[in-house]
Amino acid sequence: MLSALQTPRTAAVPVERRRHHRMKVVLLGRYMLPNRMEYPCQTLDISPGGVHLAAPAKPKPGDRVIAYLDHLGRIEGFCVRTTMEGFAMTITATSRKREKFTAQLTWLVNREELGLPEDRRHERIVPRNPRSVLTMDDGSAHVIRIIDFSLSGAAFQSDLDLPLGLPVRIGSTLAQLVRRFDGGYAAEFRIPLSADLLDENLEL
Repeated sequence: MLSALQTPRTAAVPVERRRHHRMKVVLLGRYMLPNRMEYPCQTLDISPGGVHLAAPAKPKPGDRVIAYLDHLGRIEGFCVRTTMEGFAMTITATSRKREKFTAQLTWLVNREELGLPEDRRHERIVPRNPRSVLTMDDGSAHVIRIIDFSLSGAAFQSDLDLPLGLPVRIGSTLAQLVRRFDGGYAAEFRIPLSADLLDENLEL
């Protein structure tokens, strides 16, 4: 569940400033409006200062929006305009977080343009406490060992014989099994983790 929104109302609608180059990067995610309803979304273009989302429900200009995007994690800002496909929003971030965000975007653009495989050297984190619990839809639970995790997924050790595509819960995080390897599985999270929480002390 996305964290709750606070919706301070101001007289002036935030103004979108095109100081940053827009990049055509397609990322899936979810967003939450001031009414606390969540919806799926997809980026149409994005820059360190704003993003244009294809989205089924449109906020009003000036509404605060929180979103989680694959590979980028949590972003937040204000709707500046609605479009035929969805809406455009600003991205509010500290200078340090914006620098990291810019580096992530550059890597994503280069990966798409050059057809590079996903580079996990800077994304994967080995947890300090690798123990977690894998829970199935039927309620059965199994202790697993987390190998590493990122914003969008985790790899874990398990001797279980499980089908790919199986919906599971790793700790309290909803996920789906997407790949099998010798001694374990890779799972993709239904909603990306928050970049603010991503470190070795995080327990799934």
